[in-house]
Amino acid sequence: MATRTGSAVWEGTLKEGRGTMKLGSGAFDGPYSFSSRFEEAKGTNPEELIGAAEAGCFSMALSANLEKAGHPAKRISTTATVKLEMVGGGPKITSIDLKTEVDVPGIDEAKFREQAELTKKKIAVATGLWPVTWPPVAKQNGPQGRGYSTK
Repeated sequence: MATRTGSAVWEGTLKEGRGTMKLGSGAFDGPYSFSSRFEEAKGTNPEELIGAAEAGCFSMALSANLEKAGHPAKRISTTATVKLEMVGGGPKITSIDLKTEVDVPGIDEAKFREQAELTKKKIAVATGLWPVTWPPVAKQNGPQGRGYSTK
């Protein structure tokens, strides 16, 4: 398996300082600050990057599991909402809520649920790090065709 890197530089005090975070691949390099992490200021934050990583990992893993089960997905879209709360005097990720919409032709709901639950238990990014919640799966019928969603 591959080894990946990410880095951050912080300059200044906690509330007045500024920093940058970047991916080792060079695909992302962005500013962050106290305000972009704990308030609503422009810029990124570690939780946003964790959310993107979780969504990407889950979507890829679900695609692999559906394909192995004989039902390759046409499209998988996952949004991860990362909840950061003060716990014991410090910030802590208390949950990640996933919302996934999938276009999977020819699969019944029971088979889809089975593959989605298998994926949820084995996703590499979050396993054991923080609670990941996942709403019940509901049928989706839209312009993309027959599929299922976690809405």
